[in-house]
Amino acid sequence: MVIDFHTHAFPDAIAERAIASLVAGSGGKYLPCSNGTLSGLKNNMEKFGVDISVVQPVITKASQLNTLNNWARDICCENIISFGGIYPHTEDYKADIDFVVSLGLKGLKFHPEYQNFEVYSKEMLKIYDYALNKGLILLFHAGFDPAYKPPFKSCPKAFAKISKELGGGKIVAAHLGGQQQWDEVAEYLAGSDIYLDTSMGFKYYTKEQFLKILEIHGADKILFGSDSPWSRADEEINAIKALPISDEDKDKILYKNAKELLRI
Repeated sequence: MVIDFHTHAFPDAIAERAIASLVAGSGGKYLPCSNGTLSGLKNNMEKFGVDISVVQPVITKASQLNTLNNWARDICCENIISFGGIYPHTEDYKADIDFVVSLGLKGLKFHPEYQNFEVYSKEMLKIYDYALNKGLILLFHAGFDPAYKPPFKSCPKAFAKISKELGGGKIVAAHLGGQQQWDEVAEYLAGSDIYLDTSMGFKYYTKEQFLKILEIHGADKILFGSDSPWSRADEEINAIKALPISDEDKDKILYKNAKELLRI
């Protein structure tokens, strides 16, 4: 079994525009392996051997709250689980989080760059704390993003502070804890209560970097993710299967940890 914990899809009416905008924003660095629609994601799941995908929408305007979360609820089915989202500069974060919970969505996706917030701040800690107490999983973009210039609004040290201050919780830092910040991940974040996903992925970090972080962090809190459509799940799956680790640890990364976290 394979559960891809980090994927993206867009409503059909905006998918083409969204993909074109994101490709342009990356300067052509990231090229999609699907058209960005839900059907495109499902086609790739069948081709690449993925059983369940978790869709991670990003809300960049307060006006998107109802529409995008209702769409997220509507796409959930046997092989698709969607998180929801809130706009972090909301006037009433509790009401917005309560709305996501009322839809039965399992988590929230945050992107510090696209949503323009520092990942560690007193204001954001209140939002995280309320969401975690409502039983939601929090997944964050972490580290480098090609559409933005450094310094980036998240880093491994900040995620470690969040975990310590909130006393744990179901928090996932994408891109193995910080895209292009993997030495800092090994120093500050590995061994913490934060889950790390493998998205965008073995094209960017080396096998040695992954194994170093895995040795410190353990396999119990690493989740397979592709960041589809920006990475091919089959290539990422094959890279994990080729690692010199036990079959049990491979299964934990590819599906067992996600299954437990999602309670499915």
